[in-house]
Amino acid sequence: MRLHKGSQAALLLLVHAAGTAVAAVNFTQCLSDIIQNANATQNLTGLLNGDGDPVSIISDATSISYAMCTSSCGAGQEPFQWPVFSQEFSAWLLPNLALISQLPFGAQYRLDNLMSAVLTVGSPTLAGYSLFITLLNSRWIKRRFDQLAEYPNSRFALSILSSLQQVPLRLHPDRVRLPSLIILPENDSWWKYLSEFVDYTHTWSIASATSIAWVVVAYILTVANSLSDVYANVQSNGEATGSVWLWLIPIVVGWLQLSPKCDFNRLQAAYDRADRHSIRTGTADIQAEMLPASFRRALAITAKEEDVISPDELLTPPVFNYSRSLRWASTAETIFMVFKVASEEVHSHPFARGSDSVKSDKNIESNTTKDIETIQYIETIQDINERSRRGSLQDVAVYCVQRNGVQSSHWAPGVFTRMAIASCASLALQWGTVGAAFLVGWFTPTTKIGCRSMGYLLYGVISTLVWMMLLMSSILAHSSATDPRRVSLSARVTLTCSHILRWTGKFLAILNLFLLIMACVFQYSNFYDRCYCNSSVFSRQGAAYAVIIETAAQAAQAKAAWIGALVLACTSASVFLGILNLLLDTLPS
Repeated sequence: MRLHKGSQAALLLLVHAAGTAVAAVNFTQCLSDIIQNANATQNLTGLLNGDGDPVSIISDATSISYAMCTSSCGAGQEPFQWPVFSQEFSAWLLPNLALISQLPFGAQYRLDNLMSAVLTVGSPTLAGYSLFITLLNSRWIKRRFDQLAEYPNSRFALSILSSLQQVPLRLHPDRVRLPSLIILPENDSWWKYLSEFVDYTHTWSIASATSIAWVVVAYILTVANSLSDVYANVQSNGEATGSVWLWLIPIVVGWLQLSPKCDFNRLQAAYDRADRHSIRTGTADIQAEMLPASFRRALAITAKEEDVISPDELLTPPVFNYSRSLRWASTAETIFMVFKVASEEVHSHPFARGSDSVKSDKNIESNTTKDIETIQYIETIQDINERSRRGSLQDVAVYCVQRNGVQSSHWAPGVFTRMAIASCASLALQWGTVGAAFLVGWFTPTTKIGCRSMGYLLYGVISTLVWMMLLMSSILAHSSATDPRRVSLSARVTLTCSHILRWTGKFLAILNLFLLIMACVFQYSNFYDRCYCNSSVFSRQGAAYAVIIETAAQAAQAKAAWIGALVLACTSASVFLGILNLLLDTLPS
């Protein structure tokens, strides 16, 4: 009977799979066969003790050299054991994969939500940085606006700026619109309503609390079970993979506590609702101004792709805050400076407001100095004279821009200090958890760098590299924005480098995501249980050897390392979360 070519190919694949299954290695049986052959030939070459030293007594042999391992045992792996794989996968990996769903998303398109999850897992350093820089920016802008407690709308502006770090804030280039929005009392309702509309909560729910509790309980139970029986299938044990995922808990909990406003549709609806309350630009045009809202917006929360330097600025999931933080800080500083000037001038130098108002000024000037001081003293945030906040377009421009020289600040004060603090916090979280996983792999026989520890090390290095690339990309993009038309050669080169770094960083994040998942799967499926990986060839080179039977001393050393790694990972996550909670009470309420 002749087989169809497709059937022949399928049969060949089945034969190859069967051959692979037959070629699976039982290292304990292999060592037993080698020892039996050595007894017969009295040739102890390749037989080693637990420290990798040649033995003089066959009974001391617990390890074999890498060369003997490959020649006598083959290049295959230990047989795949489904019960072990399913147990380890469900205990160590599945809860963390489920917890990813509790991250804040909210992008306009699903693909952007997926990319935010990829970036978070592919670079925990970037995720921690975006979280911490958001917190520090909120604290910074609150301290700035605390100076303006007596000026109307300042607390609303503070709430708006702190809430809108997940959108591309943009100011209208017209130098009059922003001062008009801040100074004229007709616009008070806009600040109030927008502050209320964007003040929705993205925080704890039964689903999020259950997911976090599931991960924590599963981690505690599996750690306790694994430490009670150190070498029950040690090479597929999940202590290392459990530690390498531990960063996810403080990231998820941190975002739930910060409650970022990142739902694109909800933010757009809130802005449109607030915009229905008329925004004025001066008393001269209060009656005539019936322009569409898009022509009157001094402060916008959306932008077109050609209006931003980095497309990531348009994506509302908060992991992309790394790309917006510099521009957001610059915009927030400009708004604060206008508020500050208006607050300083409203009592001391009211601008001209027409004939009726001028007459009122003259009457005030005729009062005694004592009366003036009394009037100024009793003024509060609820009772600032509205007449001192009225005027024409020309009055507003002279009053708050030309006279006081308010200019847009491209680099907000203290921005690099905040970036440095956020970087240190995120790196400590990343390497505290990944470093713990690396230590487990390092001290599990055969010690030093093998396939397992190398996988965790690569994950940490690539995660850090992704963060460095994307952060540098945001700095270069913001730097090139000083030349809006990008006509100079330096601006074009800077922007091109920014794009290359962003594309490369995202590509590496995707690779790193698969690297982490495959490292866990390989750990549970015995894929690493082969001569090459068990011999720590990466670091031992020609002196590589494979430990087949662990000694009591090695078991004690491995257990101590596992406990130390557990403490390191839990401490890193707890300290990160503790610092976060320590700073939360200084955020805008």
